[in-house]
Amino acid sequence: MVRAGAGLGRRTRDLARGLVVPLALLALWEGCARAGFFSPVVLPAASAVALKWWQSLLPAAPFDPAEQGYVAWMFSGEMLHDAVASLYRVVVGFVVGAGLALPLGLLMGASRRVYGLFNPLVQVLRPIPPIAYIPLSILWFGLGNPPAIFLIAIGAFFPVLMNTITGVRHVDGIYLRAARNLGAGQWTMFTRVMLPAATPYILAGVRIGIGTAFIVVIVSEMIAVNDGLGFRILEAREFMWSDKIIAGMFTIGLLGLAIDTAVSRLNNHLLRWHRGLDH
Repeated sequence: MVRAGAGLGRRTRDLARGLVVPLALLALWEGCARAGFFSPVVLPAASAVALKWWQSLLPAAPFDPAEQGYVAWMFSGEMLHDAVASLYRVVVGFVVGAGLALPLGLLMGASRRVYGLFNPLVQVLRPIPPIAYIPLSILWFGLGNPPAIFLIAIGAFFPVLMNTITGVRHVDGIYLRAARNLGAGQWTMFTRVMLPAATPYILAGVRIGIGTAFIVVIVSEMIAVNDGLGFRILEAREFMWSDKIIAGMFTIGLLGLAIDTAVSRLNNHLLRWHRGLDH
């Protein structure tokens, strides 16, 4: 009980310490905006952005029809819809990209023959940024979710692939020799020694891949779809709604933080046996 209370107190102090700089920047931002240092079109006050974010998050309530137009304008609920749409594309695209990269990376890391066969192609394609595929994705898939998911899958594919290859190829030789001395076969060697030893690298690639997927989804939504956070930010730019642009960026940051935190906790749970992690 004492240890749990101490851990909670430590996390509370860490959270409070981490909020000092963001809150100070928000106060400085609000003060400069209130003092008229910036045009509201260029940089609205932090409070105006927070109000716009809250209004865009909540759906319109069913009021009197005569007032409905005003209420619908004030409370659209579009931010929640766009966040769900973007998150859906990120999850589907990442699952496709990582689902293809993981088995290929395991094979390339475990087999020199497979590595020699695929590595030249991988090294040619890997430096090409996902946004360079935008014209082809639209040509192949048209508009809507398919081209966006295709681009996100490419963005997630290579981080997971390269980290998986690195993890399998850098398994400590002591483990391999010990397994051979104990009579382990190739399949047992792969599943019981190489794969667990490569798991920290694989999970690091997963974390990087999800971050890349968030970058790509915003770019793809600005071009290929008619909803999502990227689309809404581009729409707000057309009308010079700076508060809406920043509110969309803030929503992206919150989604990214939530997913990264979840992946980090999953990593700690799966790697609780690994050296250096607290139990």
